[in-house]
Parts: sequence; structure tokens; C-alpha cells
Amino acid sequence: LKAQVHPHFLFNTLNNIYSHTQGRSPIASQLVMGLSDMLRFMLYEGDKALVPLLKELKMVQDYISLEKIRYDNRLDVHVDLPGDCDNLQITPMLLLPLVENCFKHGTSHMLEQPWLSLHIRLEGDMMHMKLINGKPAEGASQSIDRTGIGIRNVRARLELLYPEKHLLSITDDPDVYVVNLQIQLERRSPARKKDMGPFILSTHE
Repeated sequence: LKAQVHPHFLFNTLNNIYSHTQGRSPIASQLVMGLSDMLRFMLYEGDKALVPLLKELKMVQDYISLEKIRYDNRLDVHVDLPGDCDNLQITPMLLLPLVENCFKHGTSHMLEQPWLSLHIRLEGDMMHMKLINGKPAEGASQSIDRTGIGIRNVRARLELLYPEKHLLSITDDPDVYVVNLQIQLERRSPARKKDMGPFILSTHE
């Protein structure tokens, strides 16, 4: 019961901020709403072992939308995501650190024409993700952090949760940063009829 109080208070406070900024600052209102959606995912989905891939991708999209606002529409973003992925599941908060790392160490240092490209496709249970972002001309001095806590966390979680079911490669070139990730995802277990065996599995959450 105590744990439920904290997010309830937090979201009420965010709603109050949102209502006060709607008429005065539309951009601030968008930021508050986007932050609220992301926090809701972290609080209510982040502790689960698996979440629908669709929800994880929505989280990534929300984050990119917030960054686009911060860049005042100077950011050139190309996002290509699969539409039909309701039956696949992924560990929550696995993809976001990779995208966040691109913004933190790449586009944020580009004063002119920052850009990012995210392409995710599915082949059966296999998810292929390619993430590319530009780097400043002095890219050698602004090297992408491949050993920071965010990337180390992703690598460790992949080793623990997807042993021999993933492939992660990060290329840090002078002008671009490329992440290639492949993961064999799990499918939602379909409900079984009683005459099919003694166990009944349900997809209801």
C-alpha cells in the first residue's frame, strides 16, 4: 500500500504541472506529458520479467519525441518500427539505454544537422535493430561511450537473460555511431483448452 502512494502522488503532481503549463507553455506541457508516460512505464512495467514488444517500442518512441522537442525540431530522425508485434515479448528497458546513449554522446554534440536513424525489423521470433547517429566533425574527441554504465548494463542483461540468443555489435567510427542488435524474442503463450493437458496457460495480465 505504501508503494502505491508514491507513484500516485507523483502522477498527481505531474498532472497539476501539466494543467498549469497548457495555456502558458505548450512545449512544457508536451514535455510533462511525455515524462509522465515514460515514468508510468518504468513504474508499472519495469519490474516485470517480460513486456509486449509493442510497449517497449512505444517507450522508445516517447523518448525520441521528447528529445525532438528539446532540439527544437533541428533533429533529423528516421524511425522504422514493425507494426504487428503484439505476440512477441522482451525484457523491459532493454532498448532505451542504447538510444539514450546515442543522444548523450552523439547528437547532443552536433551543433548543425544532428540526425539519428532507428530501424527495427522482425524475422519470426528474431528482432533486428540497427541504430545509427551522426557525430560532430571532432568525433574522435567526442567518442561514444561503449563502456559506460548504460552500455555495460545492457551487455550484462543480454548475457543473463538472452544467453546464446543475442548478438550486439557497436561500431564507433569518426563520423557515425552504429549499433547492431539481434535478439531471439519469446512469444506469448497461447491459452490452452482443458482437453489438451492438465495445465491451463493464460495470457491475461
